[in-house]
Amino acid sequence: MMAVDWIGFSYAAVIAFGGFMGYKRKGSVMSLVAGLVFGSLSAYGAFNTSNDPKDIKVSLLSAGVLALVMGTRYKKSGKILPAGIMSGLSLLMVFRLLLLIMV
Repeated sequence: MMAVDWIGFSYAAVIAFGGFMGYKRKGSVMSLVAGLVFGSLSAYGAFNTSNDPKDIKVSLLSAGVLALVMGTRYKKSGKILPAGIMSGLSLLMVFRLLLLIMV
């Protein structure tokens, strides 16, 4: 087993927490479901990356989809929270994952 992907697991926790906060503050069941689904996918991806640093498929898919979806929402709404923050974090995660396979 390689080093634990703490950044990946932290990213997953932020996604899940964001979904929970969307539900708690606005009553958005969709936010809760999306947060739990993408948080779980990202945690699974971080688990895979922890075992094999080159196994980024699940993490890259999850972060890429979130970057696109939240980036589109940010462009439409102009709201930093949650769309701007999530699209930015997801884009950073995509770059980080691509760097992992390049090195």
